[in-house]
Amino acid sequence: MKDYRAGFVSFVGRPNVGKSTLTNALVGEKVAITSSKPQTTRRAIRGIVHSKNGQLILVDTPGIHRPRTLLGERLNTLVQSTLADVDVIGMCVPANERLGPGDRFINEQLDAFPRAKKVAIVTKIDAASRPATAEQLLAVSHLRDWEAIVPLSATSRIQLDTLSTELMRLLPPSDQPLYPSDAITDASLEDRIAEYVREAVLEDVRDELPHSLAVTIDDIIERDDKDLVEVYVNLFVERDSQKAIVIGRSGGRLREIGVKARAPIEQLLGRHVFLSIRVKVARDWQRDPKQLGRLGF
Repeated sequence: MKDYRAGFVSFVGRPNVGKSTLTNALVGEKVAITSSKPQTTRRAIRGIVHSKNGQLILVDTPGIHRPRTLLGERLNTLVQSTLADVDVIGMCVPANERLGPGDRFINEQLDAFPRAKKVAIVTKIDAASRPATAEQLLAVSHLRDWEAIVPLSATSRIQLDTLSTELMRLLPPSDQPLYPSDAITDASLEDRIAEYVREAVLEDVRDELPHSLAVTIDDIIERDDKDLVEVYVNLFVERDSQKAIVIGRSGGRLREIGVKARAPIEQLLGRHVFLSIRVKVARDWQRDPKQLGRLGF
C-alpha cells in the first residue's frame, strides 16, 4: 500500500489532563473510561483509528507517577514497557493550568525513550482564553525540541484532525494495516464491562476509595430469548468500612452505581442487561502480590 503508515502512539501526562478523553475522541467511541480521580487508567488499552492513509493504534496507559504501593509499582512498569515500544509519545498538558513540577518530571522521563518521536499536545483549549493558550504553547515549546505542538479540545473536537494528521506523518511506513478495518480496540469484552462498572463507582465515591477499587467479571450469561444478558460482577475493596461506603444506606449507592454502569454496558452489548454487583473485601490487595495476580495485575 503506497504511502500507508501504521504504528503505535501513547499519550502521557499528569492525572486529569484529558488523555483518555482524547483517546475516545480520536477513536470515535468510548474505549477508555474517564474520571476526575487520579490513576483511573490501569491497563494499556488500545484504541484504533482508521484512515485511508494509515492506522493509529492509541495506547492509553496509566499515568507516570511516584508509586506508593506494589500496584503503583506494577502500573509504572507497565507504562515503562509500553513507552519503550511505541513509535510516538504525545505529552498532554492542559491549556488552563500552568506548567508545574509534575509536567517537568514527566517530560524528563521521556528521555528514557529515545526511539519514540515526541509531540506536545495542549489540551482543553476550550476552557482557556486565547492569551492563556498562547502562553502555554510558548511554555511547552521550551521543554524540548518537539516534532510538533498541537493545541486542541477533545470534547469540542477542535483540531482533532490536525493531531491525527501530525501523528500519522510520524508513524513508520507499513505494507498493510495492523488491525482489521472494523476493529476499534483490542480490549476484551470482559475488560470493557469491568471498566464501565469501575467508572460508575469512581463517579460516586470519596477520594480515599478510588485506588482501593478493583472489578472482575464472574460470568456473562445469555438468556434463551437472546434479548437479555446477565452480567455478574465482583467489586473488590480493601476494608469493611469501604464496603459500607460503596453499598450505601439500604443499598442506595450500589443501586445508583448499577444504573450508571448498565447504560454503557447495554450500548456495548446491544441488548438489555441484568447487572448483579457483589461487593467483596480483599484486604490490602494493592500491596499483596498474590491478590494482585488474581485481580489481573
